[in-house]
Amino acid sequence: MSPFEPERPSGPRPLDGSLEALSRRFGMEGVQASSRIFANWEDIVGPAMAEHVRPLRLTPEALVVACDHPAWATQVRRLADTVLDRVAAETNTERPASLEVRIQR
Repeated sequence: MSPFEPERPSGPRPLDGSLEALSRRFGMEGVQASSRIFANWEDIVGPAMAEHVRPLRLTPEALVVACDHPAWATQVRRLADTVLDRVAAETNTERPASLEVRIQR
């Protein structure tokens, strides 16, 4: 260990804290925020959209979603501001800067 590296505790650490730190290291919002989006996606976007659009990843820069058809991609893009506002409210985090849409059939 380098004298410039901070000392790390050698004992067991809580898993949720480790996952939280790891997700932030990779530029993702915390595990708790992401898990709330996945768990409550239908409440955030409604049952019809949830059938065709699903979240893939959440970072401070973007919420990335997958759509099963180009028509749903168009619809979710039109509602991007509303979806991003609801995600921020659900996760109690800052609103992601943008919504990225991918079509995955």
